[in-house]
Amino acid sequence: MPILDHIGINVTDSARSKAFYAKALEPLGISLVMEFGPSCGFGRDGKPELWITSGTTSYQRPEQIRTITPVHVCLVAKDRAEVDAFHAAALAAGGRDNGAPGLRAEYHPNYYGAFVLDPDGHNLEAVVHA
Repeated sequence: MPILDHIGINVTDSARSKAFYAKALEPLGISLVMEFGPSCGFGRDGKPELWITSGTTSYQRPEQIRTITPVHVCLVAKDRAEVDAFHAAALAAGGRDNGAPGLRAEYHPNYYGAFVLDPDGHNLEAVVHA
């Protein structure tokens, strides 16, 4: 059983980030599932697991989001081809390379991942462990 149900990250421009994530996540079979005001949730099989939003949420104060603090989000791919396709799609959508697809043996011998920075500098990764 996974330990997380969903996660939310702040972005500076919801429309720009929504367009980026829609294109970047498509190769992973992840799509826009739900929108709620300036927030939108991406996921598989109809369940929003990755939420992005601009502005404050119910648990934040305006001063807490004046500066976007980048976070790392890693998404599961089904195979290495999906990791490669994610990286290419994210770059084509305007992301910045932060680690080309490849083995990361320092994590374990079969860790195959790729890293891209989104428009706000969040480190987005796709990984497969086989």
